[in-house]
Amino acid sequence: MAEKILLLEIGTEEIPAHVMPQILNQLKDLAEKNFTESRIDFKEVQTIGTPRRISMLVTGVAENQADITEEKRGPSTKIAFDAEGKPSKAAVGFARGQKVNAEDLITRDGYVYAVIHQKGKSTAEILQTLLPKIVCSLSFPNNMRWGSLDFKFIRPIRWIVALLDEEVIPFEVANVKSGRTSRGHRTLSNAEFTIETAASYSYTCARNFVIVDQNARRSMITAQIEEVAKSRGGVAEISEDLLEEVLYLVEYPTALSGDFETKYLKLPAEAVITPMRDHQRYFPVKNSDGELMPIFITVRNGGKDYLDIVQHGNERVLKARLEDAQFFFNEDRKKSLEQHRDKLKTVVFQESLGSMYQKTERLVKLCEKISYMLGEKISADDRKNTLRAAELSKADLVTGMVTEFTELQGVMGREYAKLDGENLEVATAIDEHYMPRFAGDVQPKTTAGKILSLADKVDNIVATFSRGLIPTGSQDPFALRRQALGIVNLLVEANWSINLREVVELAMELLNVTDAVGREKLQSEFAEFMKLRVKNFLDATRYDVVDAVIDNVDDICAVTLKAAAVEQFLKMPDATKNIQAFVRVANIARKTDSAEINPALMTSDAEQVLYRAFEAVKVAAEELITKKDFIGALDILKKLAAPIENYFDLVMVMDENLDVRQNRLAQLKAVDNLVTKIADFKAIVI
Repeated sequence: MAEKILLLEIGTEEIPAHVMPQILNQLKDLAEKNFTESRIDFKEVQTIGTPRRISMLVTGVAENQADITEEKRGPSTKIAFDAEGKPSKAAVGFARGQKVNAEDLITRDGYVYAVIHQKGKSTAEILQTLLPKIVCSLSFPNNMRWGSLDFKFIRPIRWIVALLDEEVIPFEVANVKSGRTSRGHRTLSNAEFTIETAASYSYTCARNFVIVDQNARRSMITAQIEEVAKSRGGVAEISEDLLEEVLYLVEYPTALSGDFETKYLKLPAEAVITPMRDHQRYFPVKNSDGELMPIFITVRNGGKDYLDIVQHGNERVLKARLEDAQFFFNEDRKKSLEQHRDKLKTVVFQESLGSMYQKTERLVKLCEKISYMLGEKISADDRKNTLRAAELSKADLVTGMVTEFTELQGVMGREYAKLDGENLEVATAIDEHYMPRFAGDVQPKTTAGKILSLADKVDNIVATFSRGLIPTGSQDPFALRRQALGIVNLLVEANWSINLREVVELAMELLNVTDAVGREKLQSEFAEFMKLRVKNFLDATRYDVVDAVIDNVDDICAVTLKAAAVEQFLKMPDATKNIQAFVRVANIARKTDSAEINPALMTSDAEQVLYRAFEAVKVAAEELITKKDFIGALDILKKLAAPIENYFDLVMVMDENLDVRQNRLAQLKAVDNLVTKIADFKAIVI
């Protein structure tokens, strides 16, 4: 069967850069799903695009839809045939309804079946309805309507190209008819042009100054930036997020450099880079020592003509932004960071939850609590630095620099603290306590930064939960999921065993959550919220292992260590036998709450054997559990498996004597209590 190439291009007004990757991914998923459901064989769906076009190329497209054969069951053979074995009226009627001859019916399992062969339609014919369905199925965060149409799309559709090899697939969406005519670059080649075949799409677009494949465009942009930076004696700092944004802002990229006055290099580097990168989408350039140079690189959507004019315009825009930064920096430096702190009293933290100044006071107390809980793991200097950082942590929010460039919160706090002569760890912690700022960001490195980050995130979550604003579905305006996952990663990476319930208890007290029922409800909501984040963190771990250790997440670090230990334990010889023994104990032990054992009531040797075995391992196991050596503890506890099996073979737990019965249940309860300090093995799938 002949294979073809399909091209679909949806031409639009400029689409916001940040949504293009998800649109292209969505188009790929929709195409693969619809082609499969329509029985159209294909090899690969490639989605490509620019600011003005959403396109896909599908290779190896079958010329025709796949044939299908299906069977439809009819009446029973008793009804389908008369005494002479001829088809009855029921059989004839069934056959007619299925559009087959009654003589062609087959019998099986006491019924008649109609075998229906359905020949596949032409792919070109099916695509006439399938392609507009795919276009109309695309969804976007924001939509537009234009003219008198009810149709919605992210931007107005101006043209559509739909080709199966050289054949146009005719359809219409939003009063735009498909064809083979596309449009070139807005300024370099705004004329319409014809695409003769789907295979020539990228080449034909390139001739009209449109590099339609984003991967080719990315390579061009990267190579050009690096070359320009090299020609200026530096190295460009190409961040992936900025590169991704620029990628979908241009159809024909040309990189160029510009300059700014060296006086601005006296500002903190981030104060220069932020307006350059986040506001103007320029790439900073650094020298071989990693120091910022008075050079920037930008990427224009066009060719090399009049680059000097483009350069001059970009330099003027950047100068205005840097002048603002210089002004705000100079104004901010008229006060110390500590002197700015008092203005936090005028800044609301959250509705009905006081000011940012009050929040910093809560952070000081939470940091004191966490520092105390960490004990000897941190030094006296760490405690002192943490509390000082907590006091100053939000002071930069009221500075002119952060008010103008909000992305610099924490960063300017760090820089101003260093200029004030604060301890370096204090200054660093002010910046680090916001980490991770985004998915994939690093965790704090300093001890003070870790403690302050933990305190800040707990306070944020508890405060927001106290207002009943718990994230649901995709709604998470305060980014609480990211902060909760940050807590998990922080505790695990730092190997800190902290009872989060106690920290939450203090946070509620500081937030004046006084209702006992409300406090317990909030604790439960916090725990459930953290459980989901721990499960997310343990996504590579067996699901049943996670279920076995996730019951209590007060100590998140311990939960992750337990999960690793149980997974390792499951790989050991006799793992199944050991787990089955623990489960048998758990199933009986749930019939009592008491673990008080009276050896005098033991009437059989099997009871004594299990009792002695339990007493022999109990202290050592508990010591290892305290040290978080869970695999070591399990290695000791598995010694109980044989005595447990012997116990159940020889002892009737539910003895007629109530005292004996209760003592036996208590003995099993004591064993179960010790084992479940590590995991609930009933959750493990053998």
